[in-house]
Amino acid sequence: MAKAVSSFELSLNDRQHGQSIGDWLYQELRAAILSGRLRPGTRLPASREFAHRHGLSRGIVVSAFERLQAHGYVSSRVGSGTWINDRPTGFRPRDPVHSKTPHYIERAKSDLKRPKPFVDWVSLDTHQPFRMRDPALAEFPADVWGRIAAKRARRFRSWLHEEEDRKGFKPLREAIAHYLASSRGVRCSPDQILIVSGVQQALDILARLLLKPGDPVWMEDPGYFGASIAFDRVGAKIIPVPVDEQGLSVSEGIRLCETAKGVFLTPAHQCPMGMTMSLGRRREVLDWASRTGSFIIEDDYDSEYRFDERPTPALQGLDEHGSVIFLGTFTKLLFPSLRLGYVVLPQDLVDAFMSTRLVTDLHTLELDQVILCDFITGGHFGRHLRRMREIYAARLDALIAGGRRHLYGLARISDVRAGLYTVAFLQNGMTSHQAEAAAAAHNIETRSLDRFTLERPDPRGLLLGFAAFDEVAIQRGLIRLAEALDKGRQTKPEITAKMIRRHDQY
Repeated sequence: MAKAVSSFELSLNDRQHGQSIGDWLYQELRAAILSGRLRPGTRLPASREFAHRHGLSRGIVVSAFERLQAHGYVSSRVGSGTWINDRPTGFRPRDPVHSKTPHYIERAKSDLKRPKPFVDWVSLDTHQPFRMRDPALAEFPADVWGRIAAKRARRFRSWLHEEEDRKGFKPLREAIAHYLASSRGVRCSPDQILIVSGVQQALDILARLLLKPGDPVWMEDPGYFGASIAFDRVGAKIIPVPVDEQGLSVSEGIRLCETAKGVFLTPAHQCPMGMTMSLGRRREVLDWASRTGSFIIEDDYDSEYRFDERPTPALQGLDEHGSVIFLGTFTKLLFPSLRLGYVVLPQDLVDAFMSTRLVTDLHTLELDQVILCDFITGGHFGRHLRRMREIYAARLDALIAGGRRHLYGLARISDVRAGLYTVAFLQNGMTSHQAEAAAAAHNIETRSLDRFTLERPDPRGLLLGFAAFDEVAIQRGLIRLAEALDKGRQTKPEITAKMIRRHDQY
């Protein structure tokens, strides 16, 4: 005969904030069964007695008992009461010798062993040229941002209980729509804009929304590895499409896989090579997308910074068929800890994107959105961009001029005048990986071009960030970089002219 429970204790103080009493009781009883505190064969008190003993309503106790029975933890019979099953349905103790690790754990562990281009590059402990991740933080108007934040904080309670807009703070979306229309030629309404924590979150959501395992998708080669990681995680088949001086070769993409579900592009400032996609190529890719029903993801990560002409209008502004999804971020424009970006979606895709996003994330931090909105609408954002264009242009000029002087015969710096980084094409016979390691040994932080390739041979070059360094730091960095590259030189000076001509295509 089953023995009645006598020592099991419950305390409502253990209930988590926001947890219903019914859920708490079920979880407590289930945990006691699985841990052995309630042993097999033990009879639970009658629901009325149980409720009286623990100060609960009988209805809550009956509901918890019914859930336990439905999940196989207990059995119940009229006249005999409720008792703990000998072996709860679905619960099998693991055999420590013969049990196998679940496939999903093995897959996750194997993923950890795969090279991660954004994790395993050399990152120095100090702020050394030519680190790419930072803009010119010393030039950011932190006092203005602080005053706006303080003003909003003082009025915090007034909008604390306002209904949340899961697309993002509406005045910010309105400000972004106005800014994109005037500066990038993007055609959209605020309702087509969703605020995200950054481009990578947007790519993760879009990959899960738009692609199924085995679906082919075009990627620039070399190209932004964050997109290839997002596509790979959903099992898509990545089709590497080469780039040349006009950007991604659409004809080659069609030859490789005309029926691709979509393409990821950085048309304004190709990552990492730096060229701008030509108007002819833009029309080609739009024609292909409209003909095949494919999507185009346009990453506009730093297009605001062009120094010899006005920023190239966005591809989205040429789109007549709703093919283009436009991504942008404020991280590079303002400061890295501001994890705010945005997605401009075709109207028909907005609800689906929202539904997919809600699986993992309900919203971004709204206080940051409110402060950013005030920063934009107060005119501070526009003034900051105009000032930074002048500063970055001067720093890039110093890098190009210093490169001619210090890196002659070792590397040639690209003449593309845009963005927050540039390419130094190697002329000393070293591979990209060798040059990156040599630079790190001389306390110089770079990123090798081969980290961005899919099938393409190593382009033999380094990416040099210049935005965060003044002219003096740039010259000192070039001198150390020259020492590193000269020490690892593997070619004779007389053949460098041939290598220069080979890299002129970029």
